[in-house]
Amino acid sequence: MTNDEKHLPENLAPEQSIYDTDYETGQDNVEILGLDLHNPVFFISAAAILSFVFGALAFPETASVWLNGARDWTLNSFDWLFVITTNIVILFCIAVGVSPLGRIRLGGPDAKPDFSTKSWLSMLFSAGVGIGMIFYGAAEPMAYYTDWAGTPLGVEPLTPEARRLAFSATIFHWGVTPWSVYALVGLALAFFTFNKGLPLTIRSAFYPLFGERIWGWAGHIIDLIAVVATLFGLATSLGLGAKQAASGLNFLFGVDAGLATQVLLISGITAMAIFSVVRGLDGGVKLLSNVNIIIAIALLAFVIIAGPTLVILKSFGVNAVGYVADTFRLSNWIGREDKEWFHGWTVFYWAWWISWSPFVGMFIARVSRGRTIREFLGAVMIVPVFVVIIWFSSFGVTALEQVDNNVGALPGGVSDVTLVLFQMLENLPFAEVSSFVAIVLLMVFFVTSSDSGSLVIDSITAGGKLHAPVPQRIFWATMEGLVAIVLLVGGGSVALSSLQAGAITAGLPFTLVLLACCLSLYRGLMTELPNQIAKAA
Repeated sequence: MTNDEKHLPENLAPEQSIYDTDYETGQDNVEILGLDLHNPVFFISAAAILSFVFGALAFPETASVWLNGARDWTLNSFDWLFVITTNIVILFCIAVGVSPLGRIRLGGPDAKPDFSTKSWLSMLFSAGVGIGMIFYGAAEPMAYYTDWAGTPLGVEPLTPEARRLAFSATIFHWGVTPWSVYALVGLALAFFTFNKGLPLTIRSAFYPLFGERIWGWAGHIIDLIAVVATLFGLATSLGLGAKQAASGLNFLFGVDAGLATQVLLISGITAMAIFSVVRGLDGGVKLLSNVNIIIAIALLAFVIIAGPTLVILKSFGVNAVGYVADTFRLSNWIGREDKEWFHGWTVFYWAWWISWSPFVGMFIARVSRGRTIREFLGAVMIVPVFVVIIWFSSFGVTALEQVDNNVGALPGGVSDVTLVLFQMLENLPFAEVSSFVAIVLLMVFFVTSSDSGSLVIDSITAGGKLHAPVPQRIFWATMEGLVAIVLLVGGGSVALSSLQAGAITAGLPFTLVLLACCLSLYRGLMTELPNQIAKAA
């Protein structure tokens, strides 16, 4: 076997790899005490994260000031970069999907999918947005409609236009844009791993630009940025999930919803995530993802049936049209009068999605071998948008109808964003049962995100190896929980702000990585197309 063949993944023919590299997956790794650690990515990233954890716990007030200062500087200086980057990524993905490049199959012309379509879509969705959709499902449209923390485009609250923009802006934040970012990273990693035989790690996506230098410091820096961005993006989601779960337990059982409860929740669910990590991709993430989807569909169906059913059903089409009609105005960053809202919501979301993209992209890549690029982009970019429209319309319309009809606590406005879901469910039949189901769903999504995130970070810090020793996965699952706790502790009474600050700051450097990824992926795809056309002929 030649050196070029040694690092080729299963079912990859030697002629598919056009890159003349002798690099073997994991060749720079250091084996210590049964561990398999990439040098220097594991050691630098672990040291940086541990330093942040201990420093923030020792000086929480200083940490809060630094985090929020970094957030404000990033928002004021680089809001344009986040918007331009996401717009370029969307256009690039659409262009690739509709071009002849969309015919390329990930893994080669004869590759077969590793998972059924149902399991594949379930894993894509669970890893991508699970916790956030539970957290913001009713709260985000409600916030925009009632002027809690501003309104989109400065519209007058509690008006028909405010209602339309509440849903347009919410779907805008959760629709094509985030999934295009995930699709770009996922496609690049899947292509360079399954078609070109490179390790499944972020640096591999840049071989056409840097060549053999990706095995040196150019690649180390890319992977380090990816690890930090992923960890903070995940920690933000875990922190949000813990805050809402604590509020739900307080709402149902009177349990104190303070910091101690949130820390206990993160600790307990991190332990569950570790157990799932040990079971692996099939026994852990795949199983939990399928459970997630079943529970989510059940809760969604309940809200549609128990809520204002006809209004909800009519809203699907109305909100979809509004989303398309308002997207251009919402995408513009020049001369915005709603600067505070734009920074606090839109730019935060773009940074959050970008910080999540190494994690979600790599996870999507791992489960997508055997799909054509057109099938991949269609599933990742389009299918979730329909789910987003149905989900936010169902929960959001139910909440807004209660506001307009002066039902329950919501007409008084948003006092605590973590309570909106439970205050909405309180006015529907079987409120205690549905609220409990919502908490369970939140926790299962919590475990799935931590589990799959640990697998991804572990792969990066193991030099692209897919089956690194279990203790390494346990280490990164623990780190995710610790960073989430630190952001909550450091934030104090403004913990939500600190969670957002962590995601925004970590997402900034990865915007440049995404832009470079577009060019690198295009160059790589252009070399593959003739091979697959010839094979098909």
